[in-house]
Amino acid sequence: MSIAWQAFTPWSAVTGGALIGLAATALLLVTGRVAGISGILAGLLRAPGDRAWRFVFVAGLLLAPLVLHLFAPGLGVPAPAEAPDARVLLLAGLLVGVGTRFANGCTSGHGVCGLARLSLSSLAAVAVFMGSAIAVVFLVRHGLGGAGA
Repeated sequence: MSIAWQAFTPWSAVTGGALIGLAATALLLVTGRVAGISGILAGLLRAPGDRAWRFVFVAGLLLAPLVLHLFAPGLGVPAPAEAPDARVLLLAGLLVGVGTRFANGCTSGHGVCGLARLSLSSLAAVAVFMGSAIAVVFLVRHGLGGAGA
């Protein structure tokens, strides 16, 4: 395995991370709410009197890539070479949803907001998220998971 250092562009990641942190901080300061995507989406589906800000938040998440593509087409993520199987995407989304229920939140809620609040349960959750991700990448890269062989 080799790293394509010429393709390494940290400034977009640093800028994106700073904007995420700024948005999470602003949401917490203005509304007292944590910017955990799974909680925001769940509330959008079940909290009738509390939907407006949640709708705007989710709409912003969905529209941001389109705006980026329209105004800065070279900065976006390239489209995959082949379309993923819709059944696999549906199953993956379902598994992520179940996982966020078991973990009482998603990576954004625990990783960005929970760690910033020094939450020990968020620290444990992030350790599990990261450990799982490292294990999966290791298995796939070394051909042990079937996909990378």
